[in-house]
Amino acid sequence: MCSSRGKNDPFYFPAFRFGTFDFRSLMSAQVFFFDDPLAYQEGLAIQHKLHAARVADEIPDTVLFLQHLPVITLGNRGREHFLQVSKEELSRQGIDVIRASRGGDITYHAPGQLIIYPIIKLGSHEADAHGYLYNLEEIAIRTANDFGVQAFRREGMNGAWSRAGKLAAIGFRLKKWVSLHGMSFNVNVDLAGFNVIIPCGLKGESVASLKSILGKDCPRVDEVRSSMSTHFEDVCGRKLKSDDPIVTKALGPLQPLPSERV
Repeated sequence: MCSSRGKNDPFYFPAFRFGTFDFRSLMSAQVFFFDDPLAYQEGLAIQHKLHAARVADEIPDTVLFLQHLPVITLGNRGREHFLQVSKEELSRQGIDVIRASRGGDITYHAPGQLIIYPIIKLGSHEADAHGYLYNLEEIAIRTANDFGVQAFRREGMNGAWSRAGKLAAIGFRLKKWVSLHGMSFNVNVDLAGFNVIIPCGLKGESVASLKSILGKDCPRVDEVRSSMSTHFEDVCGRKLKSDDPIVTKALGPLQPLPSERV
């Protein structure tokens, strides 16, 4: 797993140090920052193309930071009865409902919500789905703390939580030990969008954002992205770099995947 556990944990490997040599310095990942929100299917097409190339070892690990246009997605365990309005009404509001191949239940994406999609091959020291989940949570917790928001885990529930509600939702898939999908983190997204679903299928649980907690002191999405990038590097032991021509070439022309609307 990507190392993020405490120093007393027997599986904690701080930078994989042996002697005075830092093996983490050998690990890097290409990063792409998308400033304009993407349609969900467009983001999915990018992920699938990169995933296939990473499985074939044609490209290095790659991480996407983006936002989505309004969409509701249902993971492998997603249940339509957690929709609170009809799909016809959602369509009138311009919100698609799409089934995704990730884990988890139902969630909502929209501008103002920062999403990280790591397309990374988990090594022998980190090949554990629970450990990967733990590390995504750790990235979210540290990012929230950077802006004065105390975030934490809750037993039996994934994601990152605050006293005001859930800040970050996680749903991913490991295929041939290369990750797909990832985590959404609420920055200044309009939380009214969550009213049309029961988020993550958790009745009675609130959803929060940095904006709902911090008000006028809420940071911009790009500021949160910078913080999260740093914590990804520290937690997952991969230095982020941009403009790798191999990865850019692997993307090539993109065609959105066929819709899986439900």
